[in-house]
Amino acid sequence: MNHSQEWAPQAIQAEVDALKHKPGALLPILHALQDRIGFIPEAAVPIIADALHQTRAEVHGVISFYHHFRTTPPGRHVVHICRAEACQSVGARQLEAHAKARLGVDYQQTTPDREITLESVYCLGNCACGPSIRVDDSIRGRVTPEAFDELMDELQTRPLEVMG
Repeated sequence: MNHSQEWAPQAIQAEVDALKHKPGALLPILHALQDRIGFIPEAAVPIIADALHQTRAEVHGVISFYHHFRTTPPGRHVVHICRAEACQSVGARQLEAHAKARLGVDYQQTTPDREITLESVYCLGNCACGPSIRVDDSIRGRVTPEAFDELMDELQTRPLEVMG
């Protein structure tokens, strides 16, 4: 997904202007920008701060407090691992450790090939089938380390172009 045209300053300003009059407008603005762009670009911070009469540091503080917000573009696929108790009771902790080792990244990080961003989530509503993960918009249950590896192999394998 190429979002580069989405984060022109005027597009950011339009999102901010549409929401700045709401009470507690900062979080709705941040969510709207991340939904539209995929992350909160650095260029958005002064625009938001000016519109809401806040300092840039205050805006940065909120962005960094909520782990949901990204300040860099996500990978081609976003993988969320459920960390809720129901999933932890059936192996999510081991799956977390395995996923971090397999991908070589921690939560809120993206693999060097820009393919996979690993994130945590608290409950996917799939409690009876844990441990659960969400890959992009698809929820999968009873994910073993082996199943995780197979899925990552599928996601990270791009068709090779045959040179003629």
